[in-house]
Amino acid sequence: MAETMKAIRKAAREPGLVVENVALPRVGPNDVLVRVAAASICGTDVHIWKWDEWSQQRIRPPIILGHEFAGTVVEIGGQVQHVRVGDYVSAESHITCGMCFQCRTGQAHMCPKTKVIGVDCDGVYAEYVALPENVIWHNDARKIPPEIATLQEPFGNAVYATLAHDLAGQTVGVIGCGPIGCFAVGIAKASGAASVFATDIVDFRLELAKTMGADAIYNPRNSDPSGGDGRNGTTNWLIEANEGYGVDVVLEMSGSAQGITSAFRAVRNGGRVTLFGIPSSPVEIDVAENMIFKNLTVLALNGRKIFESWFKTRWMLEGGVVDLRPLITRELQFDDIEKAMGLLAAGEACKIVLRPSEVAHDTSAAASHVSPEDANVTGIVRHP
Repeated sequence: MAETMKAIRKAAREPGLVVENVALPRVGPNDVLVRVAAASICGTDVHIWKWDEWSQQRIRPPIILGHEFAGTVVEIGGQVQHVRVGDYVSAESHITCGMCFQCRTGQAHMCPKTKVIGVDCDGVYAEYVALPENVIWHNDARKIPPEIATLQEPFGNAVYATLAHDLAGQTVGVIGCGPIGCFAVGIAKASGAASVFATDIVDFRLELAKTMGADAIYNPRNSDPSGGDGRNGTTNWLIEANEGYGVDVVLEMSGSAQGITSAFRAVRNGGRVTLFGIPSSPVEIDVAENMIFKNLTVLALNGRKIFESWFKTRWMLEGGVVDLRPLITRELQFDDIEKAMGLLAAGEACKIVLRPSEVAHDTSAAASHVSPEDANVTGIVRHP
């Protein structure tokens, strides 16, 4: 095996990313080395590419980006117990401490000492990535190809947020149709929602939401070209779409102040609101009128449950309950990273899957799967 590999890195404290050769990661006693077959771009990666205020405060260049991926294990540390060379895997992107109150009470997704792959340590936009065994997730190569397996991590967010409610027979509003919002539309429909109404300010996203099963879609900017909410246009539209009544459940996925206000105004008295989108600045809410007097149940959620959400995600994808393929806008190579980021920043793509090179490759999971025997032929063995 070569001693260097291709990787996408934030090399300096400035906008942009670079594709360069870096040293192959070393495998510790509790780590596994995975050959990356496919990776997908998260909105977090776009923020880092732009080098916005959040990124400047959080990221310590140089660092390899990326946390959504699928690949094949080629080496394991001497103390690894549950992963073998040749396994086809993805990974939970949050490396938790395992010892705090949250970790020890089944709430690891809230661990205050969490390190995020591709944010706090080197990530998966590379030909190989070394990860601790305890974040590894096994995939079934016969049922989930790499381009779908790489979406499990973000899809799990939508699974967690959407399935926090019993949606059978309920009317659902989804505000914000980025990847998580579009995932949520598909999950809500698969869960037996009576109707799903989707809103966004980008028509491209709304068409994807419709493909995922939205019964009706709405763009407030088409009602108010100035970019506003058409004098509560989203609120009014959701109520009108639901035959003049507030909807039972609203999933707020945009993080915009207008979207959050609309969520509280459009839900029925006694209804439920989940806040999942992250605002870029503080948002003012009329708590009395929009929450207390309406007797609302409000959930503010982040991430996904480790690993509970993964099991639900596996069932939905392996069983074909939700089809994510319509949301894969492009499949590009690592060398196309600037093009990929530009498309996402312009709102012209939903999920973009990256491949290390054009050897990419056969899109079947079986093509990326390596048996232990094949791996050993190359001299790749358990690391002491």
